Amino acid sequence: MPIISRVLAACALACACLPLRAAAPETLEQRLAACLTCHSVKERGDAYFPRIAGKPAGYLYNQLRNFRDGRRQYPMMVYMTAYLPDAYLREIADYFANQHPPYPPAPAGSAALADSAQLARGEALVRNGDPAKKIPACMACHGAALTGVEPAIPGLLGLPSDYINAQFGAWKSQARRAAAPDCMATIAARLNEADVAAASAWLARQTPDANARPAAALPQPLPLACGSVAGAAK
Repeated sequence: MPIISRVLAACALACACLPLRAAAPETLEQRLAACLTCHSVKERGDAYFPRIAGKPAGYLYNQLRNFRDGRRQYPMMVYMTAYLPDAYLREIADYFANQHPPYPPAPAGSAALADSAQLARGEALVRNGDPAKKIPACMACHGAALTGVEPAIPGLLGLPSDYINAQFGAWKSQARRAAAPDCMATIAARLNEADVAAASAWLARQTPDANARPAAALPQPLPLACGSVAGAAK
């Protein structure tokens, strides 16, 4: 037998004699390990890793699918969701939807620079919208308490102003998209930078109620058709 064949045979025999290691159990905790690196239950409250705990499971599931399917672009999230099936994504969404940690102190961010006139404009947009620009009130979709609405509309409180600004920028540039009709892309296109900054500053300065939960339903139909809400309800 040639020497190379003898070496390979010896290696094969040695490997066959090694005790087999039991495969690590596939658990939800394993799947969540990468998520919790950035979105830990004990949140940091920074502008890069937004609070996802307590948001409606349908909303979180939609966002995971959006990253996986190319409607949202953030390399780390795209990479981690690329090969996950829907059932895995639903489990992850359900886990975070059921977490309700205390809100961390709001980071200063751009909201710290807002003056009284800017905050007044932001509050007006959040509560009443701007009919002249066909901009609906934030509360018309995200609930009167701004804590979101089941099954798929997120809350807006507890988010840094810089994160909110960045998301509007992503909608405007189409780096962030959702199932058609994309209602937030429509609204973002109607808001100028000053209005975005005003709304984000007012929202970031509100103190969230730690016991608040997403509303079960809206008292009136959505002011715009929204594909993400319909998709989550299926």
